[in-house]
Order: sequence, then C-alpha cells, then structure tokens
Amino acid sequence: MFILRTLLPTIVTLTATLSTHAGATDSNLVLHYNAPATDWMTEALPIGNGFIGAMFFGDPEEEHIQFNDGTLWAGGPGAHPDYNYGNREGAAAHLEPVRALIRANKTAEADALASKELTGIIHKQEGENFEFGDYGAQQTMGDLYVTVDNLAAITDYSRRLDIGNGLGHVRYKAGDIHHTRTHFGSYPNRSMVYHFENDRPTGTTYVIRIETPHPVDALELHDNVIHLKGHVENNKLGFETRVKIETNGKIEALDGNRFQVSGAQSLTLYHFAHTAYLNKYPTYRGTDYVANNDEVQQALVDMDFQMVKADHVADHQGLFGRFSLRLGSDPASQDFTDARLRAYKEGAEDPALEALFLQYARYMTIAASRPGSLPMHLQGKWNNSTNPPWAADYHTNINLQMAYWPAEVTNLPECHQPLLDYTASLVAPGQVTAKTHFGTRGWTVNTMNNAFGFTAPGWAFPWGFFPGGAGWLAQHQWEHYAFTMDEDFLRNEAYPVMKEAALFWIDYLQENTAGDLVSIPSYSPEHGGISAGASMDHQIAWDLLDNCVEAAAVLGIADEFSQTALRVRDQISKPTVGRWGQLQEWIEDVDDPESHHRHLSHLFALFPGDQVNLRQTPEWAQAAKVSLDARGEGGPTWSLAWKACFWARLGEGDRAYKNLRRALRFTTDTNIGDFNGTGVYQNLFSAYPHFQLDGNMGAAAAIAEMLIQSHAGEIHLLPALPSTWTEGEVKGLVARGGHEVDIAWKDGVLTTATIRNPKGAVVRYGSKTTKLSSEESEVVLSVASFDATEAKAL
Repeated sequence: MFILRTLLPTIVTLTATLSTHAGATDSNLVLHYNAPATDWMTEALPIGNGFIGAMFFGDPEEEHIQFNDGTLWAGGPGAHPDYNYGNREGAAAHLEPVRALIRANKTAEADALASKELTGIIHKQEGENFEFGDYGAQQTMGDLYVTVDNLAAITDYSRRLDIGNGLGHVRYKAGDIHHTRTHFGSYPNRSMVYHFENDRPTGTTYVIRIETPHPVDALELHDNVIHLKGHVENNKLGFETRVKIETNGKIEALDGNRFQVSGAQSLTLYHFAHTAYLNKYPTYRGTDYVANNDEVQQALVDMDFQMVKADHVADHQGLFGRFSLRLGSDPASQDFTDARLRAYKEGAEDPALEALFLQYARYMTIAASRPGSLPMHLQGKWNNSTNPPWAADYHTNINLQMAYWPAEVTNLPECHQPLLDYTASLVAPGQVTAKTHFGTRGWTVNTMNNAFGFTAPGWAFPWGFFPGGAGWLAQHQWEHYAFTMDEDFLRNEAYPVMKEAALFWIDYLQENTAGDLVSIPSYSPEHGGISAGASMDHQIAWDLLDNCVEAAAVLGIADEFSQTALRVRDQISKPTVGRWGQLQEWIEDVDDPESHHRHLSHLFALFPGDQVNLRQTPEWAQAAKVSLDARGEGGPTWSLAWKACFWARLGEGDRAYKNLRRALRFTTDTNIGDFNGTGVYQNLFSAYPHFQLDGNMGAAAAIAEMLIQSHAGEIHLLPALPSTWTEGEVKGLVARGGHEVDIAWKDGVLTTATIRNPKGAVVRYGSKTTKLSSEESEVVLSVASFDATEAKAL
C-alpha cells in the first residue's frame, strides 16, 4: 500500500501517549512576511509531505510553486553503459603498495598512487549537461504556476508559514475582494495541497500552468486531473505528476500546458507524484508510478479540502506538538521575520527567534523525512535545479548525519527512520566497494553518495576518500535504540548493519610499530594529506565497535565476533595530545595551530561520539578545547553549529551560544563557498552559502545539547545553559534510556525537572547527581532533590 491516510489512526494512537505541548495558534511558531518572495533560495517558504518538497512564493498575480520528488535523480544505472556504482575494479591490489610508501615516509608518492588507483570512477557522455556525469544529482521535478485575475490594486498583503500546524498562508486584498491561499503537504494523503479562495460574488479566473525541465512524454487533462509524464534524460528514469482540480468554477484546457478555471470562488489543487525509482540494489527500478498515482487519486475521491486539511494538521501536530521551547520571558516579536533577523544581526536580543530556529528545524524534518521516504539530502527535499551544488546528494563525512542530529532528542524518532532504512540499503553495494577497493569484509561508504549505490571513494582525493561514512551512519542505528530502547529494532535492524560496518574496520585497521591499530591510508575529511592514521577514522571505529560490544551484551550475544570487536576496540589508537596541547587530528603530530579549517573531524569523539567527555577523560576534553580554540569562530553555518555542539559538550554555554548567534546571522550572500556570507537567509534557510539544510539541523542539535545531555550514562540537566537564557522552559526532550524530560529554570537556576519513564536513571545537575526510582512512571525534581547527594563521576 502506498496511501498513507490509512496509517493516521495508528499515528494518532502512537502519539496519544506522548505529551502534546504546542498550541494550535502559537505566534511563536510563525514565519511572517509582508511581501511575496522573489528568490527561491533566500525568500520562498518550504512545505512538504516527506516525499515531495515544494517552495511557495506567494505573488498575488501569479503563485509560483516549485516542487520535486525525493526519488527523482539523474545518474546511476542507465546513465552510462559503464556505470559501476563508482567502483574501480582491481583497486584493492594497490592498497598494500600505498601502505608501504606511507610506512617508508614517502607520503607524496603514496598520495599520488592512491589518487591514481584508489579513487572511484564517474563517466561523462559527450555534450551531457550533468556536472558529475553518471554519478548524477538530485533533480527538481518542475514548477506549478497559478495566475489570478485580481482586477484591482493589491493591499493588506501577508505571507506566513505556521510551522506549528504545518500550513502556509497568503492573504491580501485586491480592491475590496479578499483573497486567501493555504498550502501544505499531507503525509496521510501523500499529496501536496494548494487552496485558493476569494469572496468576489461571481468568482474569479485562475490559470494553471505546469512546467518541467525534463523531457515530457505526455501532458493531458482527464476528468479534471492534469497528468504530466516525463523522464530524466540521462538515465531514462520515468515519473508522473498529477494535479487534481477541485473547484466551484468551470475547468477547461487551453493551449499546451495551461488550464483555466473561471468563475471560481474556491480552487483546490491536489498535487502528487511518483517515479520508477525503487531503492533496491543493483537496478534501483521497479516502482509502478502510474499505479501509485492511481491509488493516491482514488483515496481523494471521497474527501474535500477541509477533511484533507484536518487529517494533515492532526498528523503534523501529533509529531510537532510533542516538544515545546520557551527561552526568556518576553513574548515573540510581532515584527516580520526578516526585520527580526536584521535586528538580531545588529545585536538585538530575541530568544523567541532562537527557539523558533530550533522548531523550524523540527518542522523541516517532519516535512522532509517520513517513514517510507528517502532521507533528507543536502537541501532536505527542496531543490530547484537539475545541477544543484554538490549534487544535492548524501555527503556522509558529516552533512547527512548532521541533518538527523536533533531527531531523537527533540522527540521525532519516526522521522529518523528514513535514514536508518536508507543506511540498511547501502550494505549490499557497500560490501562490493569494501571488497573491490579495500579487500575487506563488511561494507563501507565514502564522502559522496547518490541514490544509486555509489559507495566508492570520490573521484578525487583528499575529499573523496572517507571509508568512515558507514561507521558514522551505523552510529545512528545505535542512537535510535539508545533513545527508544526498542530491543526488537536493535536485534533485527540495527545490529546487523552495525556488525557489517564493524567487519570492515576489523579487517582494514593495521597494527603499527607501537602495537596500536591504525587506519592506513586515511585522510582527515577535506583537510590535510595522506596519513598513517587520521584521528577521526580511529574515533569512528572505536565508537562503532564500542556500540557493537554494548549491543551484543543487551542482546545476550557472546560469539566470536563480539569478542573480536572488544579486542579490536581496545587496541585502536587512542586520542593523543599533541605538542601544543591539542587533540591531534592525525597520528602524526602535525596540526597547524593557525588552521581555521571548517572541518573539525578529530573532535568526533567529543560530539557526536562519547569517547571524550569532561568527567571520564578530562585530559582529552581539555585538549579538544585547545583544538577548538585554535580553529576560531568562523566558517560556514554547519561548521558553526558543530562548534556550538562541541562547546556545549565542554559545558561552556556562552561559547556555544556565541556560535549559535553567528549561525543565525542574517545574510543575503549566495556566492558558493564565501564563508563571510554564512548565516541564514530571510526564510531561515541555512547558508553555506548556497543553502544547506545541515546548518539548520546542527544548530537545533546544539540548542538541545545546551539544555540536556545523556551520553555519559546519566541525564545532565542544563549542562551548558548560556547566561543570556536566564529563564525558560522546555518540554518533551528525550534522553538516552527512553526518558522524556521537561525542564524549567529561572535566574539561571533549575526550578523543576519532570522525568517520565525514569527507570532508575541517574540525573545530574551541576556537580551533583541523584538516582531515580525505577518504580514510578514520573518523577519531579527541584534543586533540593540534589542537595543530599554527593557529586560523583559515573
């Protein structure tokens, strides 16, 4: 079944047991503007149903809705006769010669040989318009335009995105006639919905136009439904999008791709799409997209706009409403969002804007990542190009993982599922890459990954080499278990993926002269040269094997693999403090204290890992701080967000907050790679620049880390509270161990904390801890709850 409306009772039942905190009309949860958007990336507003992402502009004369389906990709099978998932046959034979050169300190020669023989392969057709050839790119599907016969001057204009209810609104007057629009993406009905109303007694005329940059195979109006069939040119991936027209006006086809609705006071467009893509190696084809669209269309037959809207709002609030956040005592500013951003850039305090920024990340997660969909790519589910920056793909050297950092802690575990499912789908192609390029068991994926099993290293080094991607993705399998305590998931889904990723590292790691296991060759992501051991590789491998050991214990597994995992984990080269007190980025002590590189890969063990923390490894934590200080406070938004997470883990809330403010700095810069233009656009999209979703999600995770941490065997309340957030309240946080937590504070001091499902958890506040009862369903704590307990490190 592809229709998701049948899941709604289940969704509602699941969420009924969770606390719902967000109000239906909360002004703190609205993006508001007094002008239509003129630019896609910086001004248009996003909506989505998990599968389709759309951006609406809100022009009174002609609504523009750009849309794309997450499964529409160029590249892969069919894009070139020699497409081989990036794999270079025979590459593994060159691995030992590269290692020998590194051991002989001939790093230039080693890098040259690795760059020649270990890189992945892409192919380009002559005259092809795709930057990365048969690697491909995520594709826009097209644009929908609706012109409106307004007949008079426009006044009283408003464009809003209500993220609490998942609704976009446009309102204005044309003379004395009121016009309204409501746009949203419905997960239960697998549709995008665009609703237009006016109060002119005789109605008005709307003209619908649909366009796609791809070859069109058919375009027709049948039974008031527009059918557009097409395909991606370079791989022939077929698709169909439909627009069902519901109106009290008269519908007629005009020339070509235009359709007129006249005399209408109400017009609703139900928009849906499917492609032939099927996430199954090696063909990645097999979906009957016409039949799927038939099913969606049939489910809408007995529904009207109000019913579809009600289903959508209930579904959206069932997820969004689990969590709320208030920072400070002042209500949200009533200024337009772009004006608030400008004032914030000039130094104004706006804690409600900071809370909105986190909630906006949750909104986009709900809109772009739902069970059954592909995971969010670099731009979520929003892309207006056939050649987007960095292919709008899945970068696994931080960006894909960062996009899901806030999912569990802010109470959206279902939205994490697409990444978990997608990770499992990479095992089969990743096993081929592991054997072909590295001569190992298990599976791997490198820096750039498309929707078609490209798990090989990239086509240039150093950026393209990152076999740690699989281990990092496998961390998300463990984290989902750690937050939900779903043992069936751990046994049947997570552990098999984690085990296969661990087998790669068990085979790939090599013993050096000191007796440590090291990653050779390795490159620290996008920084520095070839190495006998980049620290991030060691930290990821340690984290993965540690999680495997713990998972085996939970599942009662005591076999050869679990014993090997324990032995190898303990032999991996440990974090090392270098000559200027830094946590070394490589096993060689060559870190440059003047480097301000955007990647801070050698601090993975601090966040999102847990090998380094303040109480258990204080020397390493201090060295991480030295490294972090040296890198400075610049960089793209995603890097600033990561720095904020680091500082939060180090207990320095004001340093974390300083990076958060920089990440939320208003910019209009769209020059790719210009880090001086980092921040957010007026639609709150994170700027690299270009737009990248990871900055939004990383910043949300950083705020959560300031308020709660649970990685060190305890629930730590307000571990990095910035001095500027003197009072506030958060409800619906989730801690590892399956605990749901509400926290309130005033004058920078905890007032109450409510722990649901306490299960004997240890809770820390400041330097003191207390152990909760395992019998009660809910425990309420205050500062006094910690007075009788001596501080201790667990």
